[in-house]
Amino acid sequence: MKEYNLTTKIKSLQWDELTEEQRAVVAVAKEQVRRSYCPYSGFHVGAGALLANGEIIRGCNQENAAYPSGLCAERVALFAAGAQYPDQPVLKLAIACFTGGHFTKEPGSPCGACRQVMLETEHRYPGQKMEVLLYGEEETYVFESAADLLPLIFVKENLKG
Repeated sequence: MKEYNLTTKIKSLQWDELTEEQRAVVAVAKEQVRRSYCPYSGFHVGAGALLANGEIIRGCNQENAAYPSGLCAERVALFAAGAQYPDQPVLKLAIACFTGGHFTKEPGSPCGACRQVMLETEHRYPGQKMEVLLYGEEETYVFESAADLLPLIFVKENLKG
């Protein structure tokens, strides 16, 4: 039997420790929570995706009475980025969560489907990592790469066997 230990590097930063570029993309994610449509869960999520060309693509969660028909903020932003700017890598993706009248104290964590989309978005542009910022009022988690959120990756090369 073999046993493996997986480790993930997570930086925990305060607002004033973030770079100007990081604060800008987090600010977009925070703004986007107000545009989310979540009448069922009341859990607002906003996302901002900074592209290599400087554009910041916005996304927010969109719920639906037929629950599987909704979409998470992260995927809204990443799919919009891919549709509008297919040749531009995503350099940073920021996510913010808002519920009960305030932003969450701890950073929200993306669901598994979003992690897979984040990973494939990053993998689409070889050699370009996508930094992921998970905002919380008390701290912001910063991951150097989407792969840090999903260490055992599944990408198109895996389909070849």
